[in-house]
Amino acid sequence: VANEGGKHWTVNEVRALIRIWSDKNIQQQLEGTVRNKRIFEQVAARLQKFGIDRDWKQCRTKYKNLKHEYKSVKSAQDSGSTSKSMKFFNELDAILGHITMEQASKSDN
Repeated sequence: VANEGGKHWTVNEVRALIRIWSDKNIQQQLEGTVRNKRIFEQVAARLQKFGIDRDWKQCRTKYKNLKHEYKSVKSAQDSGSTSKSMKFFNELDAILGHITMEQASKSDN
């Protein structure tokens, strides 16, 4: 799926995004908020240090898409289905696995 910029995220870009996202500080900020532009501006700034040029909107969109995909794979697994999988499931499970679904749906938008 192409995002607003039309430019696909490379595996390395997604890895870098997940690495930043796995920062406890970033996670805590994201868990408690809906208005998260400032947090994603920080994320985008940190990506630039890796030489990755993405704006905060692209980061937020990718974050939401990854989270959504993770949740659908996770619930498929919870219901016994093994047909669904995704590339970064284990990395995301390490970040999102401890969050209850109730918390996760609150921080969706």
